[in-house]
Amino acid sequence: MGKYVAKKMIKKSRHINFFNTLDRDMKADILARIDELVREEKEYCDKGNYGHLCNMLTAISVYETLQKHGMSEEVAFKVTSDEMYKFLQPNREKFQKLATKKWFWKVMKKIIPFGFKRGSGVGWRYTWYAQDDENEFRFETNECIYAKIFKKRGLEKLGPMFCKCDIINYGELPGIDFQRTMTLCYGDAKCDFKFVKHDSGENFERFQSK
Repeated sequence: MGKYVAKKMIKKSRHINFFNTLDRDMKADILARIDELVREEKEYCDKGNYGHLCNMLTAISVYETLQKHGMSEEVAFKVTSDEMYKFLQPNREKFQKLATKKWFWKVMKKIIPFGFKRGSGVGWRYTWYAQDDENEFRFETNECIYAKIFKKRGLEKLGPMFCKCDIINYGELPGIDFQRTMTLCYGDAKCDFKFVKHDSGENFERFQSK
């Protein structure tokens, strides 16, 4: 639990840039709420879930603290989501550039499973499929802590905010189509991830992932 301290977690979160723009009182309230959430969600606070919880608990804290300081729920939700998406943009652009490299597809098929497995602790369950088609890659998330924690707290509205991060990261990769029809945070039975590689220069209609 040594890493699960608000001042450390905020620095690893997607809201660090926004956090740095806030006044002292709001910063103090956000940090205090993160520490409180860590105590409340200690069953999930293992090594594997650290990255997820840095983002998730910070988002909850920002969303709630903005309302505590007088912002409407609707505006607080928009600010919380917009600031997270803004943080993702530089990495999204770098990822898109890498996707133009010939080696990217083969590396991606290895890196994504590694990243999901290494970055998942208690509360996650996956189904991994054999890669029979060299131009397709798919897997399922059967349990995730986002859906579990948000549902328990009556904050289901925040779940799709994180699902959209996958679309930002994967949804416009050159020559690769990201296809997802279901997500746990939308109330579906699973998240069905599928990536399809197209020939260089091929025109294709991108799937509108959920």
